[in-house]
Amino acid sequence: MNEQNADQKSALIIATSYGVEADELLAPQRYLEGAGYAVTVATPDGEDIRTLVSDKDPGPTVPATSTLADVDVEGHAVLVVPGGTLNADSLRLDADALRLVKGFAEAGTPIAAICHGPWLAVEADLVEGRTLTSYASLRTDISNAGGSWVDEPVAVDDTGSFTLITSRTPEDLEQFTAAIGEHLA
Repeated sequence: MNEQNADQKSALIIATSYGVEADELLAPQRYLEGAGYAVTVATPDGEDIRTLVSDKDPGPTVPATSTLADVDVEGHAVLVVPGGTLNADSLRLDADALRLVKGFAEAGTPIAAICHGPWLAVEADLVEGRTLTSYASLRTDISNAGGSWVDEPVAVDDTGSFTLITSRTPEDLEQFTAAIGEHLA
């Protein structure tokens, strides 16, 4: 786990090394860093992230600071799961990603997922009875998992033991980051 000042707030962003929607990783990272959080960016292999724009065009490379296996729930104020179809589809099959999202839920720590990112919560059985949003193509998966899908820029569900913050697309990043900020205040 990354060393940090014991007084500094910490956030965790998890993603794969390829296929992450650039703005869905960078906007929350910049927002959290601007709010004084030490942000750990973890990937399954610890490799830097080759982002994409609109799931097809190359985006900037984002440095990873850890592997998923080397991070844990303790000490983080929020878990952020960015989208990107390739990223989310791979991440939901990763045992360490599932361990982390389930651990954050069990600890009562907020989970924020955007676009295709909520697939990880679906795979971890965390959406039953919850209201959330996502990229529209996930609506059936969310409904089949017992969740209620809404077509809104951001959905915040704090009815269970943890807060679930979800959003649809990069167009909703302002509302998404604002919702994260409100629940960390």
